[in-house]
Amino acid sequence: MSQPRSSAEISALYQEMILDHYRRPRNKGVLEKADASVEMKNPLCGDEIALQVQFSGDEIRDLKFSGRGCSISQASASMMTQLLKGKSKEEIDAIRNQFRDLMLGVASAEDESRLGSLRALSGVARFPARVKCALLAWNALESALAERT
Repeated sequence: MSQPRSSAEISALYQEMILDHYRRPRNKGVLEKADASVEMKNPLCGDEIALQVQFSGDEIRDLKFSGRGCSISQASASMMTQLLKGKSKEEIDAIRNQFRDLMLGVASAEDESRLGSLRALSGVARFPARVKCALLAWNALESALAERT
């Protein structure tokens, strides 16, 4: 039986996961036949995101992103697109609210299993200037969902 991991080990694993999504982003590219397309920029740091979403009824069938920016903004977009495929608007709203709580430092959000790999971004809450980087793709998603209604 393995020993519980220390907070330093968990932090190192989370950092590696963020870098993996930054170096090898999932769902990066342009989605043909998107139902919603949103471009956003963080004027404070220059991060940019273009998000395309394809819906199937009340669910996200597919989503892709492109853009450039820091490891946090790009990893967050990659993790988000991976997690939300096939989810309903209700599920997405719950995950989106939990992720915002995580970024605002709400301790209970760190234990929310629905967030999956997004929990690797929990340390961002300690750096308020970087929270906007992590939320950039999510803000684009919110706009894309608003276009849909």
